[in-house]
Amino acid sequence: MARPGMERWRDRLALVTGASGGIGAAVARALVQQGLKVVGCARTVGNIEELAAECKSAGYPGTLIPYRCDLSNEEDILSMFSAIRSQHSGVDICINNAGLARPDTLLSGSTSGWKDMFNAGWLPSLSFSLVTINWDEHTSIINIWGHSSNVPWGQVNVLALSICTREAYQSMKERNVDDGHIININSMSGHRVLPLSVTHFYSATKYAVTALTEGLRQELREAQTHIRATCISPGVVETQFAFKLHDKDPEKAAATYEQMKCLKPEDVAEAVIYVLSTPAHIQIGDIQMRPTEQVT
Repeated sequence: MARPGMERWRDRLALVTGASGGIGAAVARALVQQGLKVVGCARTVGNIEELAAECKSAGYPGTLIPYRCDLSNEEDILSMFSAIRSQHSGVDICINNAGLARPDTLLSGSTSGWKDMFNAGWLPSLSFSLVTINWDEHTSIINIWGHSSNVPWGQVNVLALSICTREAYQSMKERNVDDGHIININSMSGHRVLPLSVTHFYSATKYAVTALTEGLRQELREAQTHIRATCISPGVVETQFAFKLHDKDPEKAAATYEQMKCLKPEDVAEAVIYVLSTPAHIQIGDIQMRPTEQVT
């Protein structure tokens, strides 16, 4: 059922980065349910293809279009926007969801880890003692384990987000789209710094997203456009991260999320729908949302 205020978006195109799981997948599904064409991109698209088939089978009025894009590669991003331009006219909504976290501290973190968080990539092999961390939008706990493993953790915090934002705006401008929307899925870590050293650089990248969104809003006003910019900053969200990490111990993975009633990806997707459904004269600058039981 179409939500009030979402009718104007029907058949228009939204780009969702990091759409292969978690929040990105929930957002993509919610938009397809509202009748949008959604380009869902990620480095691997198998899960997006499955979600697209599910949406089609469910009879949702919109369409999910999987697109493979390595957000660490600007040429990949530009190629994606070019393909969207040639095949679907252009982007009306850009949802920058993909994100990366590395446990690199300020005093001893690796330069490569810092670059990964500013650019994009994979969470590489780690060799740390076991620690437990209260985290934010991707998982309530991260166990940094004492053996090597390659775990895909999303992509992009600052630079790729900025590239996608720039290209989305140019796509709107060249088609005289004056009512588009750019939404950055941020984090509560973009609003407070936890006393936990392995999150400090990550938090800095999320503070950057907070500043980038407000700067974007100001530049859009200077351009005398009605395109809107919004941050959505969730706290602890239950995703599949722990189940990928503890793939041989599902009970341990499930216990990760039993400390509190966490947010669900669908809760964040609902916030996206709310933001998009507001009247054109209303701009939501930031939504900060936590589980009721979350302390920080």
